[in-house]
Amino acid sequence: MLTSGLSNQIGASVAAQAFPVIGPVGVVAVRQWMAAVVLFAIGRPRLHKLTARQWRPVLGLALVFAVMNVSLYTAIDRVGLGLAVTLEFLGPLAVALLGSRRVIDLICALAAAPAVLVLTRPQASTDYFGIAAGLLAAACWACYILLNRTVGRELPGATGAAAAATVSGLAYVPVGIVVLHHHPPTAAAIAYALTSGVLSSAVPFLLDLLALRRVPAQFFGVFMSINPVLAAMVGYVVLRQHLAVPDWIAIGVIVAANCVAVTCVAKRAGRRATSRTGSSRGVRASSRRAGQTG
Repeated sequence: MLTSGLSNQIGASVAAQAFPVIGPVGVVAVRQWMAAVVLFAIGRPRLHKLTARQWRPVLGLALVFAVMNVSLYTAIDRVGLGLAVTLEFLGPLAVALLGSRRVIDLICALAAAPAVLVLTRPQASTDYFGIAAGLLAAACWACYILLNRTVGRELPGATGAAAAATVSGLAYVPVGIVVLHHHPPTAAAIAYALTSGVLSSAVPFLLDLLALRRVPAQFFGVFMSINPVLAAMVGYVVLRQHLAVPDWIAIGVIVAANCVAVTCVAKRAGRRATSRTGSSRGVRASSRRAGQTG
C-alpha cells in the first residue's frame, strides 16, 4: 500500500516535469492513452457486448476519469503537489460524511472545514484557479466513488474500469493531437508523461489489487488517507515545493478527519452486513423450526 501511494505521487511529480513543454492537458492525454492500453490488457472488456444499462455508468466513469485527471494536474501545476492532492482528498471525505447524522462525523466535518480555509487562505501568491481545479478534482473523485459502486455491480472484476479507461483514452485522442500540435513535445516530455502513466495508473492499480487480497478493505481505506502527506513530502523532495507550517498542520487535520470518517463508515457498513446476515439466519432457523413442527 505504501509503495502504491508513493508510486502515485512520484508519478505526479514526474508528470510535472513535462508541464513546461506540453502542459497539463498534454500530459493527461498521454497518461490516459497509457492507462487505456494497460487497463484494456488487464480487464479485456468486450465493449460490443455491453448493454445500454451497463454503458451508462461506464460512460459516466469515463467522463470522471477525463475531468478528474486534467483538473488534478492543472491544480498540481498551479498550486503544487501537496496542496492539490489534499484538496482532491476532500472528495472521499465528503462522500464519507454526507448523509450522516452521527456526532463523530459532524466533528470530522467541523475539523476539516477550518483546515480547508487555512489551505485556501488569501495570500499574495494564492492561485484561485488552481484551488478551484483542485476542488473540481475532489468533486470528480466523489463521483468516481459513487459511480464505481454501480459499475462494480453491473460488470465483473476490472471490466468496468478498463472499459471506462478505454473510452476516456479514445476521447483524448483528438484533444491530444490538437494540444501536441500547438505544443510540440520533446522526447523527454513524452518520456515523462509515459512514465507518469505507468507510475500513477498501472502500478497503483495492480498493487491495490494485491493489497486488497491481504488486508481488510477498512484498513485499506484508512491507509489511503496518507496520500496527501506523501504528496507533500514528494513535492518537497522532488519538486522543491515548500509548504508553510500552517499548511502542514491543515493537511494533518484533513488526513485525521478522513481516517476517522472512513473508519466510522466501514464499521457501520460491517454492522449492517452482520445485521442482515443475522436476520437471514433467523429467518432460515424459523423456517426449519416451522418445518419440524409441521
